[in-house]
Amino acid sequence: MDSPAYQNIQRLYAEHHDWLLGWLNRRVNNRADAADLTQDTFCRVLTSPSATPIAEPRAYLLTLARRLTIDLWRARDVEARYLDALAHEQEPVAASPETLMVLKQAVQEIDALLDGLPVPVKHAFLLNQLDGMTHPAIAQTLGLSLATVERHVKRAFLHCLAARRAADAT
Repeated sequence: MDSPAYQNIQRLYAEHHDWLLGWLNRRVNNRADAADLTQDTFCRVLTSPSATPIAEPRAYLLTLARRLTIDLWRARDVEARYLDALAHEQEPVAASPETLMVLKQAVQEIDALLDGLPVPVKHAFLLNQLDGMTHPAIAQTLGLSLATVERHVKRAFLHCLAARRAADAT
């Protein structure tokens, strides 16, 4: 593979890998996570459709790495909240590792579906859809007006519907 695009990626990797790894290591304070994020960043570059050389490689790599870091933190936050909820269950929950993995993936998919919505909108929607709470109960729990809760739930529902349609179109 001696194509110009491949040579550009080789050069980008050789010139910036160690720098990006160091930057990520300082950011996440974990060498293994930094190494994974570095590789994921270069995988994104490798799979990007553009074959032209990158004008500002460090800025581009930092943008990709920051996004991947946020995704990592978000996934870990979701997992931690899920495990915390399991720990507070009335009866001990003894799920198999496979079941836990499926549940974790489902929670991450829901989180990704709701990505971009404000936290209060997500919260109202999840209370409605997952906990089965009525709009008046959500309003009382969150200290919001009934009209606000109704707007939040409608907004989240339409957001999810649009995300699903977009995913189906691809």
